[in-house]
Amino acid sequence: MPDDSRAPVRTPPAIVKPIPAELMEDPGTGLDYGIRPDRMIGDITPVDRFFVRNHASTPRVDAVTWALRIEGDGVRRPVTYTYDELWRCFPLVSVVRTIECAGNRRRLFAEELGRPFTGVYWGRGAIGTAEWTGVRLRDLLDTAGITPAACDVMPEGLDAARGRRPLPLAKALADDTLLALGMNGEILPPDHGFPARVVVSGWLGAASVKWVGRIVVSERPLRAPWTTEDYVLITAAGTAPITGTPVASLVELPWAARLPAGPRIVRGTAYAGEDRVRSVDHRVDGGPWRPAVLDTPGGPGLWARWHFRWSPEPGDHTIEVRATDDRGRAQPAATPWNALGYCHNSVLVHPVTVF
Repeated sequence: MPDDSRAPVRTPPAIVKPIPAELMEDPGTGLDYGIRPDRMIGDITPVDRFFVRNHASTPRVDAVTWALRIEGDGVRRPVTYTYDELWRCFPLVSVVRTIECAGNRRRLFAEELGRPFTGVYWGRGAIGTAEWTGVRLRDLLDTAGITPAACDVMPEGLDAARGRRPLPLAKALADDTLLALGMNGEILPPDHGFPARVVVSGWLGAASVKWVGRIVVSERPLRAPWTTEDYVLITAAGTAPITGTPVASLVELPWAARLPAGPRIVRGTAYAGEDRVRSVDHRVDGGPWRPAVLDTPGGPGLWARWHFRWSPEPGDHTIEVRATDDRGRAQPAATPWNALGYCHNSVLVHPVTVF
């Protein structure tokens, strides 16, 4: 019998799905991958290129032994559901919603300010839109009996980092806050939260906790590292947890782009968190701002798609795109500093070489 005592120990990869370089960008953590903006197609982001944000390796969860427990002093009685019970005992609903990491574009923020940040050095690809299917969170909480004094709801993940983030009760009970079991018409993939994840419409991605195994309902405000140390805006004025993300736009071209001369359509998306995108304007080579065409109107928690026509001549060019939300807030020329490099939404000067 061969002696295998010195055989190398093989550990499973941190991410389950393949990460092809032609679809995904690697910011270097081994846990996180963004979509290449020039590989976005349509309103819905396919699972194979939906961005991955992990704080630890993707856990391998057995749905047969998994259970979801709802407890805390904010419910009248604790309840536990099996995976099968979630499918059988509750109405299923589907919503199309965008999820964006609050640290999206951190690398560009650092370049803008000329100073480094800690955290994942995302380019532009920590954003995606999917159809999420599952159970309204309020339907689950109602069976446990929410107390009159309940104020906070905190889902907790089964990953090694125990990802968790409290929600105010009103947000947890919203029509479009789900415990999702499916994504784009399929069972939720492991990297995106199997067997169940929360989808919190219009809020930063960290609120949509993956691999949920427990939900705590409390009569007192809850705290977690994801609202006190991370995913917070630290400025000279103080520290505040991030909820929604500011209006921003994305040009679906490589950075920097190389394009052949001649007529073409430039496409992209715009997203305003809990608000709606009202308009998108563009300009080329510092010229006048002109309206882009909104192909899909988007909405609260959902990106809009836009396009404009361009017939560039050979040479070096720049494209700028500026989105405005329904409260009249437009992307700024520069994003105010915050210590962790979150919520960058400056108008980007996108370099393009035409040959």
